[in-house]
Amino acid sequence: MSLPSQVYLLTVVTQRWRKLFADAAMAAAASRCMVHPDCWGDAQLLAWVLMPDHWHGLVQLGYRDDLSLVMNRMKAVVSRKLGLEHGPGTIWARGFHDRAMRQEDDLRAAARYIVANPVRAGMVSHACDYPYWDCVWL
Repeated sequence: MSLPSQVYLLTVVTQRWRKLFADAAMAAAASRCMVHPDCWGDAQLLAWVLMPDHWHGLVQLGYRDDLSLVMNRMKAVVSRKLGLEHGPGTIWARGFHDRAMRQEDDLRAAARYIVANPVRAGMVSHACDYPYWDCVWL
């Protein structure tokens, strides 16, 4: 169920959990797509991180598009761009995981949790050392 103006914590994985975004060129290209308005329609991307084999985001829906449309659009835009730059292939697994944030949830804490993912994975010591993330509260 999609609710206008609802904020969702989202996860999308790569096809067969391949570590496609361990390649810096692929990760950089995908990251450029993530911040492009074509990805989101009237939804707002609040925070996100691109890991080698998955993506986490905090997205607030607008009033026009439902959550499935927003996520399918994001996956299509990124896949199309990567296909042009790096050759065709399936990027994302089908579907996505979502959790509607409750009114009492601290969105900034959720954003910190998202961008700290590379630190918890042992990839970097500090989130600022990882290049593939962004957050509106910076």
